[in-house]
Amino acid sequence: MKAFSYGRAQSVMDAAIAASKPGVKFIAGGTNLLDLMKLQVETPSTLVDINRLPLGKIEETSEGGLRIGALVRNTDLAADVRVRQHYGVLSRALLAGASAQLRNKATTAGNLLQRTRCYYFYDVTKPCNKRVPGSGCSALAGFNRIHAILGGSEACIATHPSDMAVAMRALDAKVETIDHEGRIRTIPIADFHRLPGHTPDIESELASGEIVTAVTLPPPLPGVQVYRKVRDRASYAFALVSVAAIVDSVGGRIRSARLAFGGLAPRPWRIAAAEKGLTNAAADARAFGAAADAVLEGARGYGSNDFKIPLTRRTLHAVLGEITRT
Repeated sequence: MKAFSYGRAQSVMDAAIAASKPGVKFIAGGTNLLDLMKLQVETPSTLVDINRLPLGKIEETSEGGLRIGALVRNTDLAADVRVRQHYGVLSRALLAGASAQLRNKATTAGNLLQRTRCYYFYDVTKPCNKRVPGSGCSALAGFNRIHAILGGSEACIATHPSDMAVAMRALDAKVETIDHEGRIRTIPIADFHRLPGHTPDIESELASGEIVTAVTLPPPLPGVQVYRKVRDRASYAFALVSVAAIVDSVGGRIRSARLAFGGLAPRPWRIAAAEKGLTNAAADARAFGAAADAVLEGARGYGSNDFKIPLTRRTLHAVLGEITRT
């Protein structure tokens, strides 16, 4: 057991100021952090409890979308009637993740910022550039069944584990933040998670002393929304491949498409060329195949995860076929 101090943030600014100090970690639901502390992957000197901050509301925006507070629990977000009616892909993604007990504790910001489930990241006896920069990546030549086939680097091929973030990527959500000097900014979710490059330990665009306060969704989008998650067992497992799709089609033709993927890359993966190729295309196997080709351009397996390439193709075909038959 590594000793640490504990305190409560009394305001959002208190939390942002605390975030600028070394060794500080926030605890809200704790569904990821506590596991990492038990394994000594994370060894914070101070835990700051943020559960009392006023960040737990889901509110309608003046533009017709939703603003989701950083502390909204996954269960509450999935069950919100506005989310279920207008953002079904998000509700389905949330319900596909974890158990009911974990969803009751897990928060919106915590879900976005959760860390990879790479076996080697969790094993402190193995080299991991994400955990100890410069030590190497054990997954490259190791057992890499759950690892990335897109967006990785020679320094890291870990995947981002969130289901919620994949749905939010398809929805073009935006992440609101505030820093310790009171500066507010909005980060498109497309830019929020970083690819590993040479610095896989830096996982998001958050700066020191900057915290997430909310996520905003745009007005409801036209089309059918589907979230399909392929995993090793039927529940409580992370995605090998997942697809968040929002497709507007009529009379056998696709008018617009949004596609985001989980389990393939270090961040939710979305390729504009795949969506553009489907726009105004016939809803047939040829168009679906071209979209899969665009998504998988540059894909590389590392042995144990080679199967993800054909699995992605089959999953996308199945999703697009289901939607365009609706």
